[in-house]
Amino acid sequence: MFDTESASHLIQLALREDLGEAGDLTSKATLPDETRLRGRIVAKANGVIAGLPLVAMVYAQIDPTVEVRLICRDGDTVEQGTLVAEVEGKGQSVLTGERVALNFLQRLSGIATLTSQFVGAAKGTKTAILDTRKTTPGWRLLEKYAVTQGGGQNHRIGLYDMVMIKDNHIDGAGSITEAVEAVRAYQPASGVPIEVEVRNLDELREVLPLNVDRVLLDNMTNEQMCEAVKLTAGRVKLEASGNMSLERVPAVAATGVDYISVGALTHSAPALDLSMKIVRL
Repeated sequence: MFDTESASHLIQLALREDLGEAGDLTSKATLPDETRLRGRIVAKANGVIAGLPLVAMVYAQIDPTVEVRLICRDGDTVEQGTLVAEVEGKGQSVLTGERVALNFLQRLSGIATLTSQFVGAAKGTKTAILDTRKTTPGWRLLEKYAVTQGGGQNHRIGLYDMVMIKDNHIDGAGSITEAVEAVRAYQPASGVPIEVEVRNLDELREVLPLNVDRVLLDNMTNEQMCEAVKLTAGRVKLEASGNMSLERVPAVAATGVDYISVGALTHSAPALDLSMKIVRL
């Protein structure tokens, strides 16, 4: 779901960062107040679009009289040269918002594009592609939204909506069993899904009788994951994680795991190249 509150806050920060106290000196100096422009946002590469609502929100904060026409929709696949959106109005306002609007759109479209590639790599299997918490601070809800527009699914949003017992928790608690029992005794965690990370098949055998909601297979080989799928026999959902690449995903998905989580979706996605071309009216 697109988070309007988070987006609005980030836009305010971005505009304050870009405009400072003096505003857009170049546009104010070169364009008379009466000049009207139409800006055409065009894809310069193939990809998946995400973040179009932000374009309208940027211009709404700069100048509500600027008209924004969204030609594409979030989740659309575009080719190089595709017209994505148009903005029209006072020339100074159109140019003032150009870079901020493009920065948001390029970043989120890049995430959606990379996600779609990973989803495509798992096509033909039951395996879903998940994101992680390896997101840009403050951008998490928007970046996770972009993942969904590329066909992926969201893992937990933060530390509050799922219990995820990882190796450090296990080592600190003493064992997997002790960690799970401690969570179940902790009232604020009541009813929250529990996932446990395991590093080998022995740890998987320990966790199976505990009836948790999901098991994370951390940095296992494809052979180990195949064995894990056999051991669990559908009793618990399995998530594969660790050094996942586009090249490796087809083989991992073929092991029968339910999910593959990919930190790169949000921490390493290249921006989708977009530009705005101006026409004077």
